[in-house]
Amino acid sequence: MLSTPGLILETPYLLGKTLNDANGLDINTEKKIIEERLKELSYDKTSTDKSITLAMKDLGVERANKFGWPNTYVFTKALGEMILGHMKGDMPLVILRPTIITSTYKEPFPGWIEGIRTIDSLAVGYGKGQLSCFLGDPESIIDAIPADMVVNAMIATMVAHANQPSCEIIYHVGSSVSNPLKYKSIQQSGYKYFSKHPWINKEGKPVIVSEVKVLNSMASFQRYFSLRYLLPLQGLQVANLALCHAFNGTYTNLKRKTNFVLRLVELYKPYLFSKSFYDDMNTKKLCQLVRENEADMFYFDPKTIDWAVYFENTHLPGAVKHVFK
Repeated sequence: MLSTPGLILETPYLLGKTLNDANGLDINTEKKIIEERLKELSYDKTSTDKSITLAMKDLGVERANKFGWPNTYVFTKALGEMILGHMKGDMPLVILRPTIITSTYKEPFPGWIEGIRTIDSLAVGYGKGQLSCFLGDPESIIDAIPADMVVNAMIATMVAHANQPSCEIIYHVGSSVSNPLKYKSIQQSGYKYFSKHPWINKEGKPVIVSEVKVLNSMASFQRYFSLRYLLPLQGLQVANLALCHAFNGTYTNLKRKTNFVLRLVELYKPYLFSKSFYDDMNTKKLCQLVRENEADMFYFDPKTIDWAVYFENTHLPGAVKHVFK
């Protein structure tokens, strides 16, 4: 989903359209740029699979930024929608745009999750005592929806539009309009849960969490990160060079970690400071249709979620069980 300010309607992305009105967005051009970059990297004998992956991610960020999309993931999804809309002809086309997908609400059982997804990287870092601050506007809306609700919405759309050959409709499956979740609510739930149920580390000791510092702007994050991490890292680099690379391993490890944090910040920045709300009128109509047909097993109404109860009793326990290692 996009992260432009204001209400975002359930309308299609037209082929070639950009968020910042920049000219030149063309599918064939993007394919050619990707192919040429991959060819360049293949000629570099020092390239590894990891370095190629990182280089292609950087290219994706560069192309996304050029046309106003907040990150590569959103840019790729938008391109996919454009291609589908252009090629569909008389075929029915239903597009679901889920927001941040969290652990299951009910089925197959509450709290199931596979892999670290978006906000769970914060949960893991905080619960393990590795997170000294939170970045983001506490009042910003984090648009989230449990995984089983997304699946149920998909099933409902297929049934609803199975016999509509010229159908073209978009559904936003999220919560920012119907049941907004504030970023500060996630922080508070995390503190409450891990205070009651601390993570036990490898030494068998409980990790005691505290209410961490909240950095509510990119400027405050850059100051904090520079003073606490980047300047000491530069000092270590100088010492490492002066002492014939005696601290090579330590410097390389810390450099990798700081780069990882900066990449995460760049990836999640549009969501941590989001001023977007996703219109879900089509999804509400679909919910009503499900109720009228007494098919309540296909639940996907975000208004049924009490976010504090969900995070403290379902999502965070599920993340600890299925994601923490």
